[in-house]
Amino acid sequence: MRSYRAGAKVVVSDVCVPISRLAECVRETKNDIQRSKLIAPIVGHVGDGNFHASVLVMVDDAEEVARTRAFLGRLTERSLAMDGTCTGEHGIGEGKKHFMVAEHGQNAVDLMAAIQHAIDPNGIMNPGKII
Repeated sequence: MRSYRAGAKVVVSDVCVPISRLAECVRETKNDIQRSKLIAPIVGHVGDGNFHASVLVMVDDAEEVARTRAFLGRLTERSLAMDGTCTGEHGIGEGKKHFMVAEHGQNAVDLMAAIQHAIDPNGIMNPGKII
């Protein structure tokens, strides 16, 4: 993918939606990519509703980085609105942690944090992470 746009960094994102919403989500995502004037090939494991939008972004272009961040936020919000999840296989990570409450609810996030604290009361495993 890097050879598609010399000098670009590939920012990979993934979401997963119910199969019944997959075509709609991919179509809306493609339209969003075009409106955002980004280069972001889509590939996926469509048998389970999981797909990736990989944005080829020039990281030294602040305006393009901002458009990329905005697009990735909309992609995640779109998947949640379609009863999906903010990730199909790549995990939450730093970029999606702020979607945990929207996807799971505050009580569930609090429970996850309590379980982590019970297992790791000194906070030495993955310090500084929310869960």
